[in-house]
Amino acid sequence: MLFKNARIENNTEDQDIRVEDGLIREIGNLPEHPGEEVVDLRHKLVLPPFIESHVHLDTCLTAGDPVWNMSGTLFEGIECWSKRKEKLSVEDITERVHKVVRMYAANGIQFIRTHVDVTDPSLMAMKTMIRLREELKDLMEIQIVAFPQEGILSYPNGKELLVEAVDMGADAVGAIPHFEFTREYSVESLDFALKLAADRNKLVDVHCDEIDDEASRGLETVAARALELGLFDKVTASHTTAMHSYNNAYVLRLMRLLKMSRINFVANPLVNTHLQGRIDTYPKRRGITRVKELLAEGINVSFGHDDIFDPWYPMGNGSLRDVVFLGLHVCQMMGYEEIMDSYKLISHNAAKTLHVTDHYGIEVNKPASFIAMDAENYYEALTRDSVVLSSYKDGKKIVENTPSKKTGA
Repeated sequence: MLFKNARIENNTEDQDIRVEDGLIREIGNLPEHPGEEVVDLRHKLVLPPFIESHVHLDTCLTAGDPVWNMSGTLFEGIECWSKRKEKLSVEDITERVHKVVRMYAANGIQFIRTHVDVTDPSLMAMKTMIRLREELKDLMEIQIVAFPQEGILSYPNGKELLVEAVDMGADAVGAIPHFEFTREYSVESLDFALKLAADRNKLVDVHCDEIDDEASRGLETVAARALELGLFDKVTASHTTAMHSYNNAYVLRLMRLLKMSRINFVANPLVNTHLQGRIDTYPKRRGITRVKELLAEGINVSFGHDDIFDPWYPMGNGSLRDVVFLGLHVCQMMGYEEIMDSYKLISHNAAKTLHVTDHYGIEVNKPASFIAMDAENYYEALTRDSVVLSSYKDGKKIVENTPSKKTGA
């Protein structure tokens, strides 16, 4: 199969892509072979598939059931979810995950890292997600984090449940240090989680300092343990919103450790601008980590949705465009080149976070997985909210959309 006239990753010149046996075999100005199927991409933007770096598929589509989060805070969200967990069933989780995965696919996403709550003695959600990971693999590559929503030390048998979930088949180990009862529990929980990951050869993704308290310093412990255990970029710190409240003198010292540790960061602009700063009067904090500063130091950062219509975020449609659009605004990354390159926050950077770079990217001998957008470059795509026209996974079309047309009065 030959794909003609592609504007690959903001390139201003058309290129062709030849696909054989699900792999990209050639890229360039290519002649057609006799009898070869040809797809004319008509000078449209072609990108690697988008990647959702951080979401909770097990909680999606549950907002208001059984109660709404009226304060809009993280902690009331956790209380609401504790009530909703009583109603969980295999059928309930399966139906909701199928719906959301198809929403994501329609928006050009082919990879998802989902955090699954393991503070549940039955581990129902984890067992169900492991089955769905296999069931949905032709549409979506799903990576599962064993996430102790209510703590490792602060939840009964939290350590044992985390170990069981990891040994059951989770891809990554999670933690939530800012929700543990004490600072001592926080540090011990991180020691336990990262040691478990090192012993089991797993990735790590910590809900780290998702709080406005500048005294929440889980990040330094995560980075130090990643360095000491040699885990490095297998470790991700998600949220890190307390970092927006750290004093600059402390951040200057911390940056040295972060660079040495080589850990990844995931920011969630939609959810954290909604949740954070709730107790502020004025001035109100923006509620997002220091994305621009981290990138300037060569530290890998990707963006995620975090929640879709659940106790922590009452909206969401599976479009990472909205995540990037808001993120650029609140992080003050509105230079032309910053906007043009911002697709990397949900593609190449995210591939590093998920450790999937070996089979990701529009390169010869990589899987023929890519999307075509109704635009010629990402600036145009972002500004116009352009539709994903088609999504190909391993050379097979999995999504086709028609261009949206909006007319004025």
